[in-house]
Amino acid sequence: MLATDAALELIDLLKEKHGPLMFHQSGGCCDGSSPMCYPRDEFHVGNSDVLLGHIGDAPFYMSKDQYEYWKHTQLIIDVVDGRGGMFSLEGPEGKRFLTRSKVF
Repeated sequence: MLATDAALELIDLLKEKHGPLMFHQSGGCCDGSSPMCYPRDEFHVGNSDVLLGHIGDAPFYMSKDQYEYWKHTQLIIDVVDGRGGMFSLEGPEGKRFLTRSKVF
């Protein structure tokens, strides 16, 4: 798992504002198919979530079903202009996190 420089810069900004962070990508429709950024202690992962690694010191989890779809790819977390999930911390910044991938 990798993160672009733009993603790491946004993570640093969000850490300054909100403290330690974590990411979760559920694989549901709409917001759930994008990485969501939360304060680390405000989102509880479950038994069906897989820890894929860390980006900018923030753990990145994905639902097991979504992981089965992405497991043969290299995930690259990026940032684009626009509004992301309504509960994701980057929304007020006018940015959203995005998962790109390369097939192995």
